[in-house]
Amino acid sequence: MRPTTLTPAGVPAAASDEARGMLLGLIGVAVFSLTLPFTRMAVRELDPLFLTLGRALGAAVLAAGWLRMRRAALPGRAALRPLAIVALGCVLGFPLLSSIAMRSVPASHGAVLGGVLPLATALYAALRGYERPSTGFWLVALVGTSLVLAFALGQGGGTLQKADLLMFGAIVAAAAGYAEGGRLARTLGGQETICWALVLSAVPAALLLAAFESDQFGRLGAVGPASWLGFAYVTTCSMFIGFFFWYRGLALGGVARVGQVQLLQPFLSLAGAAILLGEALTAANVGFALAVIATVALGRRMQVRR
Repeated sequence: MRPTTLTPAGVPAAASDEARGMLLGLIGVAVFSLTLPFTRMAVRELDPLFLTLGRALGAAVLAAGWLRMRRAALPGRAALRPLAIVALGCVLGFPLLSSIAMRSVPASHGAVLGGVLPLATALYAALRGYERPSTGFWLVALVGTSLVLAFALGQGGGTLQKADLLMFGAIVAAAAGYAEGGRLARTLGGQETICWALVLSAVPAALLLAAFESDQFGRLGAVGPASWLGFAYVTTCSMFIGFFFWYRGLALGGVARVGQVQLLQPFLSLAGAAILLGEALTAANVGFALAVIATVALGRRMQVRR
């Protein structure tokens, strides 16, 4: 029988890695939770496509500087496919679709829809054969997701809008990027994964940005400081810093398990939307938040084979 490796504190190494992964994942979620409020702030005056390409290019510059400073080795050939999926899903797909959606719905509405992202991430990882969650895990994830969907439908009067479909598309894109990036981070490293994905997306982002109509750039001088603040946050934090914590957390604790922490993100986003945008935060929001937190705690007890 293989002996159990212990940390200096006497805790099994696997359990210690999982705990660290959950903590790092939570920090990443806290950073990501302000993405939609700041995106809505930015698209009040900035074109969604400009915001998507600009944030990708700005974050790619930061990533290139970090890689150069660390003298990081080029990723192997096997890493190119997952890096491309991360770039398409997290760097371009989710930002563009969610930016368009944020022009027509409140950040709080988009945030609660984002609650299905943990289930989508776990489903993608399971379909790709990366992880095998137990039946109990799926039941808990479905309960948590159902709570989030019930909340979203209740806010929308029982119907889904066009912006909802855009948000679901954004969620599918992000789920693929999260799962592929979390798996690749185990061997390439969390920071290296997001940095190389950003660098990979720099050329298409720059070419598309250069093709923008000149009058679009001419209007940038009239954009107010609030929109530029939103642009700065999603570029440096949502697109760069948050992923340092998130992918490292996924690598240590597993995509399905750490991904469950993201069930908390809609409710952190609700608080952010209330503070930054003045959107209403009701007792019902808090009640749903507590219920979802309970499912996350229960999900941690369920078996996930990696």
